[in-house]
Amino acid sequence: MRWYWIDRFIEFESGRYAKAVKNISLAEDYLHDHFPAYPVLPKTLVIEGLAQTGGLLVSEHNAFLEKVVLAKIPFARFYAEALPGDRLVYLARLESISRDGAIVSATSHKDGQLQAEMEIVFAHFNSSQIDSLYEPESFLRMMRMLGAYDVGHAADGGPLLPPARLLQAVAADHAQNPPQNCHRQPARPGDAEVPNCSGTGSN
Repeated sequence: MRWYWIDRFIEFESGRYAKAVKNISLAEDYLHDHFPAYPVLPKTLVIEGLAQTGGLLVSEHNAFLEKVVLAKIPFARFYAEALPGDRLVYLARLESISRDGAIVSATSHKDGQLQAEMEIVFAHFNSSQIDSLYEPESFLRMMRMLGAYDVGHAADGGPLLPPARLLQAVAADHAQNPPQNCHRQPARPGDAEVPNCSGTGSN
């Protein structure tokens, strides 16, 4: 199971910034334990949401060639609680990037007011031990599901498109290991024909 701590991208400018939203619902199980009778979104999950927003921004800028991991949070400040019914708007700005990693500044706003701000440092981590966490299909599915390619723009101002290498890797993997329970996704500009699959088992 993969956890999504943002609901959807509303802006995505390659190499510059990404903006996403998180709608907090009382239907989310963890809120009933944090805290009983007074549900509050844990601050760590605000950090996770901002890190997911920033991490995908960094990964996309690298054409998903690097394994991007959260390295540290130099500082984080919170100014308001996030409660059921709130809509948080996350903004991650790419401040710098190098062969070793990247630095992102991030904010969370609620009702137009600053709810949290922080700096996030990402590292490019090369290890075969985490290869299974960085499958091309997972990134392609996540970027599509979160709407990055619907609202995003490339560095030249054109529409944001999946890297050809990513599409080719997914297509090659499907050719070698045909997935089951699939249907064809509607064609999008620049996309290879890649099936959308809900599982690998038989019905």
